[in-house]
Amino acid sequence: MRVMVLIKADKDTEAGVMPSEQLLAAMGQYNEELVSAGVMLAGEGLHPSAKGKRVRFSGEQRTVIDGPFAETKELIAGFWLWQVRSMDEAIEWIKRCPNPTGVEAEIELRPVFEAEDFGAEFTPELRAQEERLRAQIAEK
Repeated sequence: MRVMVLIKADKDTEAGVMPSEQLLAAMGQYNEELVSAGVMLAGEGLHPSAKGKRVRFSGEQRTVIDGPFAETKELIAGFWLWQVRSMDEAIEWIKRCPNPTGVEAEIELRPVFEAEDFGAEFTPELRAQEERLRAQIAEK
């Protein structure tokens, strides 16, 4: 199963405060462990929401909203994409994670939909399209 691991933003990440060398080294070591175990598929930190945009959809209309965004606790400061056997395994990995802020922090883990989760609506033609697109992405 794939799991998206979401590191929640806080006032410091939203202010653009960069992590310390010590935290960067600890996270680097943790990422080494994840990669060596075949768990980590991707992972990145994100710039503060002040540098971001949101696009609101209302029917056919699209509205672009400039950051920063108000609710810090609802924002994401970084992410990993992991391949694990179960949510329990993901939880065991996240318990080993260095505290991403050094103080109060929250990390959310969410399963990623797989093809079989969509049922009959995900027709053989749609599955073939998905596989073709994934193959194209893997080539890049």
